[in-house]
Amino acid sequence: MSEPFPVDHGMTSFWRSEPHPFDNHRSTDALPDESDVVIIGAGFAGAATAYHCLQQSKALSRDISVVVLEARQACSGATGRNGGHLKPDPYYQIGILAAEYGVDAAEEVADFEMKHLLELQSFIERENIECDLDVDRVFDVQFDDEHCAKTKAGYDLLWSQGATRVKEVEFSPPESAEAVSGVKGARGCFSYRTGRVWPYKLVMHLLKSAVLGGANLQTNTPVHRVSESPDVDGKWTVETSRGSIRAKKVIFASNAYTAALAPEYKDHIIPVRGVCSRIVVPNPPENAKKCSYTFRSNAWDYDYMIHRPDGSIVVGGAKSTFYHNRTDWYNNTDDSKVMESAVRYLDNYMQRRFHGWEDSGAYTDRVWTGIMGDTTDTLPHLGPVPHKPGQLIIAGFNGHGMPQIFLSAQGIAKMTVDAASYEETGLPRLFKTTPERLARTENNVLEAGKG
Repeated sequence: MSEPFPVDHGMTSFWRSEPHPFDNHRSTDALPDESDVVIIGAGFAGAATAYHCLQQSKALSRDISVVVLEARQACSGATGRNGGHLKPDPYYQIGILAAEYGVDAAEEVADFEMKHLLELQSFIERENIECDLDVDRVFDVQFDDEHCAKTKAGYDLLWSQGATRVKEVEFSPPESAEAVSGVKGARGCFSYRTGRVWPYKLVMHLLKSAVLGGANLQTNTPVHRVSESPDVDGKWTVETSRGSIRAKKVIFASNAYTAALAPEYKDHIIPVRGVCSRIVVPNPPENAKKCSYTFRSNAWDYDYMIHRPDGSIVVGGAKSTFYHNRTDWYNNTDDSKVMESAVRYLDNYMQRRFHGWEDSGAYTDRVWTGIMGDTTDTLPHLGPVPHKPGQLIIAGFNGHGMPQIFLSAQGIAKMTVDAASYEETGLPRLFKTTPERLARTENNVLEAGKG
C-alpha cells in the first residue's frame, strides 16, 4: 500500500456541518521560510499543542514562532469525525494494562484520563466555549458472558491491588444489568462519570485562540516530507505542496498519517477506518435515559453512543459488519466513502438496542467515516522522537484521544518551549515513545481483530 497520506476530499461529518470561519484559514499568503516550531496537523492534538506552546511562551516571557500545517481543512481528520465522547477509562483498558505493566503504571493512565475530564470541563467553562459540553454518566454494557467475566476479573484485580479510580465505577451483574441500563440483552454493566462534547467546536476555539496569540495556521497545505536529518544549523526542513519551511522543532500531531512522514512509526501507528452516524428521533420515549453508552460483544466488537442536546443521537462502531474484510479498515486512509454494510447495520438501531424505543421512529440521518491512528501496543506515542533531536510526537490515540490529548499537548509544549524532560511533564510513563516500543513486533490491532 502507498504511504498513509490523507485523501483529498473526505466525507462531511455531522460535526463539520457548521464550518468555522477558520476552516480554510491561512494566516499569511505564503509560508514563512522559518519557524521556531512547526506543528503538522490541525486536529485536537495540533490545535491543543499550538495553544499550549503559546501559553507556555507567554508565561515564560519567551517569544516563539509557531506554524501549524494542515493537509485539508482544519479539524477535518479523526477529531472532526468521532463519536462526541469525552470518556475516560478508569477500569477496562486499565485492567488490561495492569496485568501487563503493573497496577501503578496502569493507575497513572486512569488518573490522567479522569483528571483530563475535569481539566477540560474547567477550561471549557472558563473560556465560555459553546461546544455542547455535558458531564454525566456512561453505561458500558456487556453482551457476552465470557467477555463480561474477563472484564470483571480485571476490574476486581484493580480493586484488590488498591487502585483508586476503579472505585468510581459501579458494576451491575447479569440479573440487574438490563434494568439498570435499559438495554436489551445486557449481561453486565459498568457505569461511571463521563462527558460529551461537539469536538469540532472545541478544536476550532483552540485554533482561533492560537492564531490570535500569534500562531500561523496554514490549511490545505499537505506536508510531503520531513528531512531525514537536520541541517548545519540544527533545523529540519519540512516540504509542503506550497514550499518548504525550516524549523528547530517539528511536532508530529498527524495521528493516523504519521508514518508517511516519520518512517520509524511505520507498522506502529496504523490508519484504521471507522464508522459513525447521527440518528434523528421523531418520537422519543418518555423517561428515556440521556446517558452515554458503550455496547461491547468482545474485545474488538463494540459500538458507542451519545445523546445530543438537540435530541439526536450519535452512534459509532458497526465493526461486526466489516472487520472480516481487513482491507476495508486496516491501513486504510480513505474517508471519502463509507462501507455500505455499516449503513445497513445502523438502520433501526435504537429500536433494536433499547426497551421502550420500538415506536420512536428513530432513523439514520447521516453516516460518515473517519481514520483513527491505532498503535500496535494500544498506547499513544508521546515525546521526543528517538534519535531525531528536535522532533516530537503526539499521535496514535487509538480512537481514544478525547480524554488524553489536551493534557498530553500541555506536556509536549513543556518539552518544546521549556526543554522539560518527559518525566518532568507528569505524562503517563506508558505513553512515552521509546526505541523499545518501536522495536516491538507484536501487533495488537490485528490480534484484536481476530476476535
